[in-house]
Amino acid sequence: MHERAAEFVEQAREQYGVDVDVHEFDDGTKTARDAADAIGCDVAQIASSIVVVADDDPVVVVTSGANRVDLQKVAVYVDASDARMAEADEVKEATGWSIGGVPPICHARDVPVLVDETLLDHDEVWAAAGTPDAVWPVAPDRLRDLADAEAVDVAE
Repeated sequence: MHERAAEFVEQAREQYGVDVDVHEFDDGTKTARDAADAIGCDVAQIASSIVVVADDDPVVVVTSGANRVDLQKVAVYVDASDARMAEADEVKEATGWSIGGVPPICHARDVPVLVDETLLDHDEVWAAAGTPDAVWPVAPDRLRDLADAEAVDVAE
């Protein structure tokens, strides 16, 4: 297992009491389509963690791989005047993880998390596990609870 994925497993166990089942794919899971193809699931079951900067504060938005994040909707949910996609260094600073491998939990800072309500339509979703090549399955309700997230309409 990749060192960063192993760190995620350890943090999930220590911080949340959760044992995650990491799956790694040599061809990578860099995009939602790549992940869905590697896993053998629908792209809508990919739970992509996107970091958005609302005013000056980071927010993690866990969205379905079938959707694009509507930045204005995110701004409204967190009572900000504006929102934009975070730069790579902002993602790393807020979450401790690099773009493409950001899990929905185990962040470096206490950042708010929003979950795309369409993820709740599935029995199981797949989220990043610390690297662009590693994912883990989780029930979406469980993911929402672990992330202490609000399920909202964030899709364009």
